[in-house]
Amino acid sequence: GNHTMHHYDMSRISEKAAFTKELQDLEALYKDTTGRDMPKYYRPPQGKFSESNLEQTRTLGYQTIFWSLAYVDWYTDKQPSPQEAYDKLLPRIHPGAIVLLHSTSQTNADILDELLTKWEEMGYSFGSLDQLASKSA
Repeated sequence: GNHTMHHYDMSRISEKAAFTKELQDLEALYKDTTGRDMPKYYRPPQGKFSESNLEQTRTLGYQTIFWSLAYVDWYTDKQPSPQEAYDKLLPRIHPGAIVLLHSTSQTNADILDELLTKWEEMGYSFGSLDQLASKSA
């Protein structure tokens, strides 16, 4: 989905044209890169939003998706140990969780298979946003 072109704090952008440009520029890049239309999901950078932002994303045909579980994993030069990651992630998982894991994290890459296996052992299953959205409709 769309996370904006420049990762600005979108709650500070009130001008409709500037807000729209952030989403449409990334849509165009996605289309140029993949040859496909971008799925119409939007995750505000840093989870910051305003009511007008939510309305603008609806107007553009997007469904806004927020994460419900995250930890500090994005500093490439200050990665948590695998044990620190497990200590943060395992006890905080919950039904319906949307987990934010950054792909820039070497720790996430190292533990992902085991983390998903542990969550499956706890009774959780996984789905795409399309699958989850169709279940809630």
